[in-house]
Amino acid sequence: MKTNIYILVFGFLLNIGFILQAQQSKSISKSEVLLKVINKNQSLKISEQEFNKAKADYRQTNAVFLPNISVSYTGISTTNPLMAFGSRLNQEIVTQNDFNPILLNDPKQIQNFATRIEVKQPLINLDGFYQRKAAKSKMNAMALQTKRTNDYLVFEVDKAYMQLQLAYKAVDVLEKALKAATENKNLADNSFKQGYLLRADVLAVEVRVSEVQNQLQQAKSNVKNASNYLSFLMNDKISVIYEPSDELLVSDLSSKSTQIISENRLDIKAMALASDAYKTAYLADKMDFLPKLNAFGSYELYDDKIFQADANGYLIGAELSWDIFKGSKRFGKAQKSKAEYEKSKLQYQQYVSQSELELNKAKRMLSDAKNKLKLTELVVSQSEESLRIRTNRFKEGLEKTSDLLITEAQYAQKQLDYYQTIFEYNYAKAYLDFLTN
Repeated sequence: MKTNIYILVFGFLLNIGFILQAQQSKSISKSEVLLKVINKNQSLKISEQEFNKAKADYRQTNAVFLPNISVSYTGISTTNPLMAFGSRLNQEIVTQNDFNPILLNDPKQIQNFATRIEVKQPLINLDGFYQRKAAKSKMNAMALQTKRTNDYLVFEVDKAYMQLQLAYKAVDVLEKALKAATENKNLADNSFKQGYLLRADVLAVEVRVSEVQNQLQQAKSNVKNASNYLSFLMNDKISVIYEPSDELLVSDLSSKSTQIISENRLDIKAMALASDAYKTAYLADKMDFLPKLNAFGSYELYDDKIFQADANGYLIGAELSWDIFKGSKRFGKAQKSKAEYEKSKLQYQQYVSQSELELNKAKRMLSDAKNKLKLTELVVSQSEESLRIRTNRFKEGLEKTSDLLITEAQYAQKQLDYYQTIFEYNYAKAYLDFLTN
C-alpha cells in the first residue's frame, strides 16, 4: 500500500515538474525573434518551395533548345515474312538464296536484337519560345513574392512582439492596481471595525478587488496567447512564456506624410510580372497555329544474337509539320489564355487600388494615434494626481469610498489606454512602412 502511495506521489510531482517546465518563462528580444522567424518560419519555407516549383517549370522549357536523346534495346523472334526479311537486311546477312519466293513467303523463324540511339532536336518552335518566356516571368514573380513574404514576416514580428509588450504592460498596471485595491480594502476593514464605514462600503471595495483580479487573470492569459503566437511564428513547438527584453516605447514621432505606393514594391512588381506571364502564355497559344521544324536522327545496331552487334546503320532527317486543324481545340485554348490575361490585368489594377486604400487608411490611423498619444499621456498624469489626492483624503476619512474606487479604476484604465495608444501608434507606423517599402 505504501509503495502505491509513493508511486502516486512521485507521479504527481513528476507531472508538476513537466507542467513547470512546459510553462517556463524566457526573456527574448525582438531581434532574436526575427532571426528565428527568418530561419524557421513555415510560411517562408512554403514560399521558397513555390519559387523552386516555378524554377523547375522554367527549367523544363530548356527542351525548346536541347535535344531529346533516347536509347532502347529490343529483341524479337518472328516468322512474319516482312519482318523476317527486314531483320535479315538489318543484320546484313541477306544472300541470293533469300530471294527464293518459297523462303520469302514462308520464312524460317529468325531472331533480331536491335540497339537504337535516337536524337530529336527542336529547330523552330515559336510557341515553345513564348512558353519559356512566360515560365521565366512566373519564376521571377515568385522570387519577388518570396522576398515580399520575408518583408511581411518582419512586419508580423513587429506586431506580435508589440502585442507581447502590451500584454505585460497590462499585467504590470493591473498588479499595481490590485495592490492598491488590496491596501484600500485593508483600510476599509479597519475603518469598518472602528465604525467609520458601513458594510456596504466594505463590500464595494471587495467587489473592486475581485474585478481587478479578474482583469489581471485575463491579462496573464493575453501574455500566454501572445507568447504562443510568437512560438508559432518561430516554428517553436516548445510551450514557453516569453518575456520581452525590449521596452514598449513610442517610435520616432516624425513621419513622412508624402509616402506613396510604388510600382516597384515587391508584391506589386510580382503581380505585374505574373500578368506579363499570362500575356506571353496567350501569345504562345496563338503561335501554336504556326508550323514547327524539328531535326531527328538515329543510330542502330543489329544482330541475331543477344548483346552482339555485327551490323549497324543510321538515319538523319528533318521534319516540317503543321497541324492545320485540331477540332477547334486550339481556338478554345487561345480564348482561355486571353481571358486569363485580361483577368490578371484587372487583378493588378484592383490590387494597386486596394494598396492605395490601405495606405490612406494607415496614414489616418497614424495621425489619429499620434494625436491620441498626446492626449492620453496628459490624462494619465491628471488621473494619477487625482488618485493621489483622493487616497490621502480617504485615509483621513474625508473621501467617500465610492469616489475613491471610481478614481482608482479610472487611473488604471487610463494607464491601459496609454499603453494601448503606444501600441496603435507603433503598429500604424510599422504598417505604413510595410506598405511603402
